[in-house]
Amino acid sequence: MAPHAIRVGSQGWNYTAWVGPFFPPRTRPADFLTKYAQAFDTVEVDSTFYAVPAARTVRGWRERTPDAFTFALKLPQEITHELRFVGAREVAERFYDVARELGPKLGTVLIQCGPDFSPPERDALEEFLLSLPGDIDFAIEFRQKGWINEEILALLTARNVALALVDARWIPRSWMLKLAERPTASHAYVRFMGPNRAITDFSHVQVDRTAEIEAWAEVLPLLATKVKVYTYVNNHFAGHSPATIRELQRKLGQVPVDPAQLADQLGLF
Repeated sequence: MAPHAIRVGSQGWNYTAWVGPFFPPRTRPADFLTKYAQAFDTVEVDSTFYAVPAARTVRGWRERTPDAFTFALKLPQEITHELRFVGAREVAERFYDVARELGPKLGTVLIQCGPDFSPPERDALEEFLLSLPGDIDFAIEFRQKGWINEEILALLTARNVALALVDARWIPRSWMLKLAERPTASHAYVRFMGPNRAITDFSHVQVDRTAEIEAWAEVLPLLATKVKVYTYVNNHFAGHSPATIRELQRKLGQVPVDPAQLADQLGLF
């Protein structure tokens, strides 16, 4: 069987610091998504973590991107951090209905657990996972090592929920690379986060992450022989996620889009 495509994108697109080094000079914020979608074919949306977006907003994202583009949406923090999965059905259903406005461009919904969400709360999580709709792909990110055990992996496999593989400080990279050998769903979800939030200038790469990128570039093609793979890079990982994405694409044998090619292409979609 031919390997699945490995989609690589950023965590967000609304960064004025990208104007010049990535977006063409004088690109308006209203055109950021259109320009972004000419270089990359997927993006993780952070804003849905803070509130369920308006349906018209999501339709706008769909209309401003090409047919093959996909979005990953974060589940609202009201569900994960405030309600802690208890009594969350109403807001969850409202969110799913809005997410479906993307149609085939909806890739994955990321369930990002809070850093204080711990294994004793497993019952609430398990009940929530059992309620997930079957027409949407989900991934879940844990920020405590105690969640990574055989029982949880079996639960995720039974629900076709991907364990998010995260390059960050809270779970060792070696664990994540090893877990990539045994996906828990028909899709995989990988996030390059970095160790902290010290970087505040997102206009250029400031940390050499070559070793980390090479490690993941060895694992991702093997993962793609089993499932479809979505990978998202945060600006804090190295300083400027578009450059990191292009570096990873080259390591994967993909052909990156040179930012210079983005000039004079407005209005294509």
